[in-house]
Amino acid sequence: MEINFIDLERQQQKIEKEVNEAISRVLRAGQYIMGQECLDLEQQLSEYTGRKYCLLCANGTDAIRLALIALKIKKGDLVLTTDFTFFATSEVIAELGAIPIFVDIDDTYNICPLDLEKKILTLKNSNKNLAGILSVDLFGLPANHNEIDRLAKEHGLWHVEDAAQGFGGKIDNNRACSFGDISTTSFFPAKPLGCYGDGGAIFTDNIDVAEHIKSLRVHGKGSHKYENVNIGYNSRLDTIQAAILLEKLKIFDKEVVKKNEIAAMYTSALEDVKGVIVPKIPPGYTSSWAQYTLRVDKREELMAYLKSQGIPTTVYYPKTMSQTKALASFLKYQIGELKNSTNFASSVLSLPMHAYLTDEEVGYIYSKISNFYN
Repeated sequence: MEINFIDLERQQQKIEKEVNEAISRVLRAGQYIMGQECLDLEQQLSEYTGRKYCLLCANGTDAIRLALIALKIKKGDLVLTTDFTFFATSEVIAELGAIPIFVDIDDTYNICPLDLEKKILTLKNSNKNLAGILSVDLFGLPANHNEIDRLAKEHGLWHVEDAAQGFGGKIDNNRACSFGDISTTSFFPAKPLGCYGDGGAIFTDNIDVAEHIKSLRVHGKGSHKYENVNIGYNSRLDTIQAAILLEKLKIFDKEVVKKNEIAAMYTSALEDVKGVIVPKIPPGYTSSWAQYTLRVDKREELMAYLKSQGIPTTVYYPKTMSQTKALASFLKYQIGELKNSTNFASSVLSLPMHAYLTDEEVGYIYSKISNFYN
C-alpha cells in the first residue's frame, strides 16, 4: 500500500471543477493582483475568525514581518518565542534587529505558560527592553492563548499569534487567528488551509494597525500608489490564489472534522503501545491537525521500517531554534533551560495526516507501528 503524507491530489480532484471555474473567472476579469476575490476572501476570513480586519499578503513569513513592524518593533527589543517551531518565526525577529528569547514547550508542543511567566519576570527585573510575545500554534493546536494574553496584558507586552499551522483550531468557541493583538497565518500548500502557491494573512481588531499594514504591504503607499508614507514591502496576494482559497474554504470545516476523526483513530490504537506517546489535546481545545505527531522510541529504526511498508513519515523538527546555527549569536541572551524542546526534538515523528485518508489506510499505518513495537 502506497500512502501520501499529505494528499493534495485527492483534495484537488474533489474540487477540481469549482477551482477551474474560479480561476477562469479571474482570467476573464484580468485583475491578477489584489482583485475582487482578494477582497471577498478578506471578508470571509474576517467573519470566520471573528476578527474585525483581515489583510492578505504574499506569504506567512511576510505576515509575521508586517505584524511586528506594525507593532513598532525596534532594534534590541527582546521578544519571547517558542524554541520548538519552524525557523521563520525567530528569523523575522532577528532580521528586524530584535532578539529572540526562547521559551520551553510543554507536552502539547506549544509554548509553556509557566516557563513564559518565569522568563518574563526575570527579564522585567533586568534593564533589557522586553517588548512582546510571539507565540506559535504548532501542529494545528492553538497555544494556551488565554494565559498568554493574560501575561501580556499584566506585563504591558504585545502578543502576536502565529497560526500558520493552527488555522481551523479552536479554544472553546474562539478560533485560531482571534488571539493576541495581531495574529497571522500562512496559506502554503501543506498548511491546514493552503493555496496552490504562497500566501498569507494578518488579523487584528485595531483599525490603526490594519491601516498601517495596508500601507506596508504595498510599498508603504498612502492614499494612492505614488504617495509613499512608509518604507514598506511588496507583499500582495495573487487573485488566482484568493479564488482557490475561497473554494477550499467552503470544504475546510468538513476537512477539519474528518482529520479529527482520523486523529482519534490513531490515538485510540496507539495510546497503549509501549514506546509511543500520542499527542495531547487539552479539554476545550480543538486541533486542525496540521500534523499528527508522536514521540517514539527507536525513531530512526521505526522510520526505516515504515518506509519499507510504503508509509511516509517526517520529523518536525529535528533541531530546536536554540540549536540552529543562524541563531547561535542570540544564545548569550538566553535564560533558563529548554529541556522539553531539546528532548522532544530527538523523539518526535509525524504520521500521514489529511482529510482524504481512508479507514483502511489509517488502520494499515497504526497496525504497522504496533507490529514494530510488539
